Amino acid sequence: MTVHYLAHPLEESNYPEQVLAIGYFDGVHIGHQSVIGSAIALAEKLSLPAGVMTFHPHPRAVLGKEGYTSYLTPLAEKLRQLERLGVNHVYVVSFTRDFAAVMPEEFIESFLMRLRPKGVVVGFDYTFGHRAMGTVNTLRDHCRDRYILQVVNPVTLEGEKVSSTLVREMLHEGNTGRACRLLGRPYRIQGEVVHGEHRGRTIGFPTANLNMTEPYFLPKTGVYVVRAECRGQSFYGVANLGVKPTFHQDGVEPSIEVHLMDFSGDLYGEAMGLEFCHYLRPERKFPDAEALVRQIKEDVKQAEQWIQSQAPAPACCFRGGK
Repeated sequence: MTVHYLAHPLEESNYPEQVLAIGYFDGVHIGHQSVIGSAIALAEKLSLPAGVMTFHPHPRAVLGKEGYTSYLTPLAEKLRQLERLGVNHVYVVSFTRDFAAVMPEEFIESFLMRLRPKGVVVGFDYTFGHRAMGTVNTLRDHCRDRYILQVVNPVTLEGEKVSSTLVREMLHEGNTGRACRLLGRPYRIQGEVVHGEHRGRTIGFPTANLNMTEPYFLPKTGVYVVRAECRGQSFYGVANLGVKPTFHQDGVEPSIEVHLMDFSGDLYGEAMGLEFCHYLRPERKFPDAEALVRQIKEDVKQAEQWIQSQAPAPACCFRGGK
C-alpha cells in the first residue's frame, strides 16, 4: 500500500487512474468497510487500483467543534486498518481552515479530478466543501461521464445505523462486545511499554505500562480482559485502565497497566498493540495491597474463564496489528 500526503492546492502529478473511496473513516467500522469494499470491488471490475482519500486532522478538530481531541483510529492506526482491507493507495489530505473554505465545485475540479478517478465511492451522507455544501448530488452533477459514482447505503446493526459516534458510545459504556460487532474487529490501541511505578512486581503481578503514542479514544475506566501483541507474539492478559485509586488521590491522569498471562520477561521500549476483549468490572479503591491482590487473582480467574468460553475460536482475536 502506498501512502500519499496531499495539500491544497494540489499540484499536478502523475497519479494512476483509479477508483477512490472518500471519507474521514474514523474507526474504519463496518459501515466504512462497506464503502471501501465497494470501491475495491469496482476497482477490480475496472482492472484499476483501489484508493482511499481521507483527511487529517479531523475536520471537527480544525474547526473547533465538539472538542474532538481523540480518535478511534489515529492516522497510523487508520493506515494499518486500510492496508488490512487491501487498499492500494491512500491519499491523506491535510485538513486546514483554508481547505475547509474551498467550494465544492472547486474541490471536484481542481483537487479530486487531478487524482484521475474513474470511479468515486462515498457513503449516502457524505458532505464536503465550504460549510459542507457539497453532497452526493453535487458529485453526481459534476461526474459528466468522467467517473462512475457509487453511493453506498447505510449499514445497520441490531436496528441502529452504524457510526463512529455509536462506536464511541459503546466503548464509553464498556460494551466491548457491541463495539467489536460495529467495528468488525475488537477495539485496538497501540503504544510503547514504559517504566511505571514497579508496584506490580512487589505484589506478584508484574505489569506492562502502556504509554499511548497516538491520541486514541479511551474506553470506560475499569478492568478488562485484553489481548496484547508484542514482538510478533500474542498474549491474553488483564488490564487496568484508570487512575489506580488504591495508591493515588484524585486528579491523576488515567493510565493503562497490563498483566500478561503466561509471559515473563522485559518489554520496556517495545511497541505493543492492545485489544479490549471483555469488560470485567469498574475500577475501585481497596483498603490495602492485600485486598487488591485478592481481587487481581479473582480478575485473572474470571479472565481465564472468559477466554475458555470463547474456545476454539476466540471472539476477540488479534487482527491487523502489523
